[in-house]
Amino acid sequence: MSGNSLDPYADRYARRTQGMTISEIRALFAVASRPEVVSLAGGMPFLSALPMDVVGEMMGALVTGAGATVLQYGSGQGMPALRERIMDVMALEGITGSADDVVVTVGSQQALDLVSRVFLDPGDVVLAEGPSYVGALGAFSAAEADVVHVPMDGDGLIPAALEETLLRLRREGRRAKFLYTVPNFHNPAGVTLALDRRPQILDLAERYDLLVVEDNPYGLLGFDRDPLPALRSMDDARVIYLGSFSKTFAPGLRVGWVLAPHAVREKLVLVSEAQVLCPPTYNQYAVESYLRTQPWVEQVKVFREVYRERRDALLEALDATMPEGCSWTKPDGGFYVWLTLPPGLDAKVMQPRGLHARVAYVPGVGFYADGQGRRELRLSYCLPEPDRIREGVRRLAGVVEEEIELRTTFLGPVGSWETWHRHSPSADAPGPDLA
Repeated sequence: MSGNSLDPYADRYARRTQGMTISEIRALFAVASRPEVVSLAGGMPFLSALPMDVVGEMMGALVTGAGATVLQYGSGQGMPALRERIMDVMALEGITGSADDVVVTVGSQQALDLVSRVFLDPGDVVLAEGPSYVGALGAFSAAEADVVHVPMDGDGLIPAALEETLLRLRREGRRAKFLYTVPNFHNPAGVTLALDRRPQILDLAERYDLLVVEDNPYGLLGFDRDPLPALRSMDDARVIYLGSFSKTFAPGLRVGWVLAPHAVREKLVLVSEAQVLCPPTYNQYAVESYLRTQPWVEQVKVFREVYRERRDALLEALDATMPEGCSWTKPDGGFYVWLTLPPGLDAKVMQPRGLHARVAYVPGVGFYADGQGRRELRLSYCLPEPDRIREGVRRLAGVVEEEIELRTTFLGPVGSWETWHRHSPSADAPGPDLA
């Protein structure tokens, strides 16, 4: 068998596998899950806020009462009753339309993959906020697309920057297939696209003939206001909407959806059937039953208060302990804070010291397709208890202070990245033994 000594199958793999790498988040799981580590890394919902006894009884009744149906194969598009319930969920953000244009997916990650398979050829351009959701970047990379980032600020995607990017691409003879955006409580940046910018983005999409893929898993998890109108509510012909029950019910059920223009829906169903034949039937019945029989809107309010308390703990701890030169976003919903380190520091290089200090975060470079984000990192506040969050920030602040001191010691007022890297832990070094 030909190949190389490390992988005898290397010459047999498809070209699209060459750029595949493990995500920054999954790479942390082995150490971040240890009890002595305060993990501010993964965006794992606080499922203990669910009434597990009620949910368990409901799910058990599905099998005892209708097992022959809920454990059988289902439709490739998803069960009609669930698609009707999904329309009720989206109505909270002003979305109207037909359940016939909803495609149920295995989480919104499959939805990203379906959209990529339907629209992207190798070398096609995808526009995405900088930074952007790592799972989306992985889907676009697997499709061999070229991701071009568009800057954000505290009010989300910047319309002028989007137009500048579109004009540059036009001058280069390139066309973007679509804009991928997370408008509400952005992952990883935590910011929300301002209401007055939403029609501006859609106007640019119309003028430049650009599709918009709106990924909105956090839209109902705002802390201080009702949900903002979705981009899809403003344009049902140009916006493809992705949703998920992972943040508002249970991520382990892996139930998401796409709402697409009718012609696109047909293509999505065909590709989904080729992938999975049909999304898991039992899981769909579980979500449909939950939406039909449980006070799910009230449960979303419970989640909002839980995450608000944790957000407050994180922001208060950052204010109290982070050294001068650090800055961070102040989200009003969702799961994440985006922190920028002082000039000269590198969150990826700093990561092994953080793990030695028993605190985990995600370096910002993993949220870009082009190597940006060295000074940035994502902090997640959704899972740890407030006191654990405060302790994690205290540990992180100590690591940042140590990095500042080391950099000053080795470099003084002037230095080079090469010198700094020689005196810092390697970004590729194995994680510490925390046992």
